[in-house]
Amino acid sequence: MRAALVSMRDSEQRNLSRKTLLDRAKAAAEAITPEEDAAITAAARTDPDAQPNRALARRIGRPRSANPKQSVMLRLDPDIVERFKADGDGWQTRMNDALRKAAGLK
Repeated sequence: MRAALVSMRDSEQRNLSRKTLLDRAKAAAEAITPEEDAAITAAARTDPDAQPNRALARRIGRPRSANPKQSVMLRLDPDIVERFKADGDGWQTRMNDALRKAAGLK
């Protein structure tokens, strides 16, 4: 029981120190005048070591398609889906090709 009280006091003290740290950070941010903020921003923009890394800002993933697919909710018979999946990866593309052929679009 005594150990539980000690650990509770420790966690309460950590929470209090976090709150005071957060309060101090907020107070410091609020104490900055617009002129000081402008000066800090201007200095950061001219500092060559503080420039944004353009390589990190690049888009990740596939490039945008000129003809993007449209997502739809489609309910199919299980045997149809199983048949296309049985041939392995690319089953959705094969299904799309079969639908295009059936619709006379290919």
